[in-house]
Order: sequence, then C-alpha cells, then structure tokens
Amino acid sequence: MSEAEKYRKATYHLWTFTASKMIAMLGSSVLSFGISLYILALTGSAMSFAINMICSVLPRALVAPLAGYVADNFPKKRTILLAQAGGILTAGGLLLYTETMGMSVNAIYVATILYTFCSAFSGVTFSSAIATLVNPERLQRAISFNQMSISIAAIGGPVIGGVMYGFFPMDVFLIVHMVAYGIAFCLEATMNFTLYSTRGEAVEKEKLFAGLMGGFRYIKQHKIIMIVMLLSVWINLFFSGVAIGSTYIIIQLLEVSSKHFGFIEAAGAVGMLIASIYFATQAEIKTPLRFSKINLLLLSGSLLLAVLPLFIDLSYMNIVGFFIGLYFIISIFEMGINMPLGVYMQKLIAEDYRGRVFGLMETMAMSMMPIGMLVYGALFDYLPATGILLVTSAIIFVITLILLRPTVLKEAHPEFYDKVGEEIVN
Repeated sequence: MSEAEKYRKATYHLWTFTASKMIAMLGSSVLSFGISLYILALTGSAMSFAINMICSVLPRALVAPLAGYVADNFPKKRTILLAQAGGILTAGGLLLYTETMGMSVNAIYVATILYTFCSAFSGVTFSSAIATLVNPERLQRAISFNQMSISIAAIGGPVIGGVMYGFFPMDVFLIVHMVAYGIAFCLEATMNFTLYSTRGEAVEKEKLFAGLMGGFRYIKQHKIIMIVMLLSVWINLFFSGVAIGSTYIIIQLLEVSSKHFGFIEAAGAVGMLIASIYFATQAEIKTPLRFSKINLLLLSGSLLLAVLPLFIDLSYMNIVGFFIGLYFIISIFEMGINMPLGVYMQKLIAEDYRGRVFGLMETMAMSMMPIGMLVYGALFDYLPATGILLVTSAIIFVITLILLRPTVLKEAHPEFYDKVGEEIVN
C-alpha cells in the first residue's frame, strides 16, 4: 500500500473511530443513567446504587491485565468486535430476562458485571490500537477526538436519558444501547487495525503467565513509564477523594440543590470538550511531561479555591457560578495532564507491549479509586473539609515535584533541554 493510500485510510480511521466511539459511549451513557435512576426508584437505597457502581469498576480493574495480554497476542480487530458483540448480547439478555421474568436489581448487577468485562477488553484493545490506526503526526488529534467523544457522551447521555426516563420503560434504554453498539460494531468492522503496525505478519503468542510477567518486566526496565504509572496511581487515589470532598462541600456544607449541582458537573464535561477541540487543532506538545507537570501544579493550586466559599460570604447564585467556573478550569487542567501523556505513552511504549502496559496502568489506577473513596469518605465524616482539601492539594503538589523532577524531565526530553542549554551558552 502506498503512503498516499495509507494516509487516506488513516483519515477514514480518524473519523470512523471518532463516530463509533461517540455512538457507543452515548448509548452506554444513556443506559447507565437510566439504570441508575431505575435502581434508586426501585429500591430507594444508596447502597444498591453503590453496589452497581462497584460492579462497573471492580471487574474492569481485575480483568484489565488479561485484556492487555489478549490485545498484544491476538488480532485487535477480532478482540474489539467480539467485545462489542458481548456488550450487545448482554443488553439483549437483560432485555429478554425483563420481558419474561420482570426487571430485578440482581439481574442488573449480573448484566453490569458482564458488560464491564466486555468494555474492559474493547477499551484496553482500542487504547493499544490507536497508534496503528493513524499516522504518528495525527496521533494527538486521534486521542483528542477520542476524549471529545467521551465528553459529548458525558454531556448528552444524562440529558437524553433524563428525557427518556420520563416517557419510556427500561426496555427502551436497552434497545437504544443495543442499536448504538450495533452501529459502532459495523463501523469498526471496516477499519484496518494493522495499518501502521510495525510488527511482522507472524507474531509468536506468549503463554498467559509469561506474557503478563513480560509486561511487568518491560515496565520495570523503563524508568519513565514507571514514573508515569506511579503518577497515574497517585492522581487517581487523591482525585477520587477530591471528587467526594468537592461534592460534600457543595451539597452538604453550602446546600446547593441537586439541580444546580448538575450544571456544575456539566461545566466540567464542557471544559473537557473545549480542551479536546483545542488539542485536536494544535501541533503535538514537544515536551509532554513538562507540560503535564505545569498543569498538575496548576490543578493542585486550583483545589485550594474550592474552600473559598466557606470563608467568603457569597450569595447562592454566586456560589453556583463560582463552582461552575472552577469545575470548568479544573477539567481543562486535567486534559492538559492526560492528553500529552496519552500521546507520549503511545509513542514511547513498544507495540508488542502496549496492551499489557495500558492494561496494568488501568488496573493500578482504577484500584485506587474505591480505596480513595473509602478513605476520604471516612475522613470527611470526622475531620474538617477545608483541612482535608488543603493537605491533599499540598500532597499532590509535592508528589508532582518529586516524580517529575528536573532530572526526569531531562531524561524524557533530552533534545529539548540540550537545545535550551546550547541557547544559554551561546
């Protein structure tokens, strides 16, 4: 295939990939929103809602390394299509059960677990395949479009789901999800997941245990990858707590209504969408770790602002407006961290190990979320919210300075620092 043909195919991938992700994520978001409302209406129990949340997080954290192994050792296209088909069959099975036996919370739990397994395989495999779908020059745009799809789904899913919930039964939510996944399946079936692959035609498959251990060894041998992984672990640990803390401050201490809190959360999704569009139109960041460090420091500083309404007398609408602006800014800083690191890791990790590395990163990062939620949930019950957020902000600041110290940045981007050194000398 000529370079011109590959470039045209990559352009097709860029838009097809974006469309399939957006449609699938939107269908998933609508279903997730509908199921959440259904569980709360059926049981009136926050615990039932929390159990369903655990069913959507814990299985993915457990199976992600296996998904990474499969992504590295088996055809990516086949894995993604099988996982998408599994999601359709899961929704179809729940729909059939509902029609014959009636909807039950236990059936929803089982379906959520099965769906989470399928999404883990498709998600990790897609993450490891982005660099083989498009040319390196458009990698940042592809990742930006991926994030754009997630942001649009985060905004549109609750809106569509909220409207549907008032007029349609749960069966319709399941049908919408199946249709969305069916469209995504058809789009992904037309894509060439080896377009920019650097691997040979015959790839020797590793045995499961050896393959998983190979992923661990690869990470240990690459200092920068290890540092980025540690950074993601710490960020997920503390920011899961920050999410609880900010919600606690806004709703419990400042008594903001749930309706207005919805606008505040939507501002975060809008911020991510705008940041995604910005990165999609800009040249690739030359020093991604340095750029991420700056945004992490700004993000840790912005957390301090969350406690200001507790000390300053503001009107109700000013409080809502303040947090809308704060969530918007924080989401932009988050994108300033995730986007450059995502592009950098795609290029840094060898194709043979990309799935396993992303799978292990996802497991470690996601496993920190429930831990952070439990720890911070207990802390906010017994300690002042202001002190917890101030200490957390300081810890994030210090961890950033330690992990992304100048020697690490110089090792990651020697060409930039060598050039700067030469300019200073001259």
